[in-house]
Amino acid sequence: MVVIFDPRKLMCNLFFDYRQRSLIPPFESAEMRTLAESLSRDIIRGSPDVKWESIKGLENAKRLLKEAVVMPIKYPKYFKGLLSPWKGILLFGPSGTGKTMLAKAVATECKTTFFNISASSIVSKWRGDSEKLVKVLFQLARHHAPSTIFLDEIDAIISQRGESRSEHEASRRLKTELLIQMDGLTKTDELVFVLAATNLPWELDAAMLRRLEKRILVPLPEPEARRAMFEELLPHSPEGADIPYDLLVEHTEGYSGSDIRMVCKEAAMQPLRRVMATLEDKQEPVPEDELPKVGPILPDDIDIALRNTRPSAHLLVHRYDKFNMEYGSQLVH
Repeated sequence: MVVIFDPRKLMCNLFFDYRQRSLIPPFESAEMRTLAESLSRDIIRGSPDVKWESIKGLENAKRLLKEAVVMPIKYPKYFKGLLSPWKGILLFGPSGTGKTMLAKAVATECKTTFFNISASSIVSKWRGDSEKLVKVLFQLARHHAPSTIFLDEIDAIISQRGESRSEHEASRRLKTELLIQMDGLTKTDELVFVLAATNLPWELDAAMLRRLEKRILVPLPEPEARRAMFEELLPHSPEGADIPYDLLVEHTEGYSGSDIRMVCKEAAMQPLRRVMATLEDKQEPVPEDELPKVGPILPDDIDIALRNTRPSAHLLVHRYDKFNMEYGSQLVH
């Protein structure tokens, strides 16, 4: 048997192995390396591709985030000593207001490695693995610095300790390890940021609130932001009636961004429902090239959409305002 040696193929394989190894830092054990490989699946490769302009309104939250994360990464010269950047940032507010979008916009703007972490990423059924996963997560973030660890629904991970005697020992160990790792971030100059989001900020542990130094309210959209959303999602149609944007803005006080999207979807469904009703009357399926065209949105469709879609996040607004007054990072002009 003749073996043909191809140096180019060997070099390609070596380069591929090097790239694979470089994604994960060296660990003291094979077990830790395995945990790192499982967490690497939560790294968003490349840019999340969310621009600030695509997020309507929230100017206060955007400005605070730029000051806390974007500027320190772009201009590190200014953020030293007492002005060292905040390493922990909390985004809190009603559901559907754009907290995750803001986090992705930060990662896009800064071109940082983005770890999209939820409770399922760092909670394990095996004894001792949860705190090891937290430790490995922060080691990975340092290896890929500058990086952003986004902890979505953080209240599911670190609610108040000692609230219930039924709290499991493993849960307490996980919370303690997360607090220790976040303490470690404040003592280094590495650009690793923890960006957390929650709908229930009052349920967070006091020690975690202290480590999340910048606490930013992401409120329900203002009238100008609601109008911008409606104009983008329901643009004027040359063959249809004018969309009553002023009416939509007036009737959606207390609606979140996701609620407004549901209103627009419900309005857009009405012309399609009229087409589907005619198609159901036919005995045979209509060929695709003969399907009737979906008509424009009518004023009555808007009324039906508003009647059928109710706000989902307005009941706790006063609690968010109270929490913001007590713990929030108000922007002083």
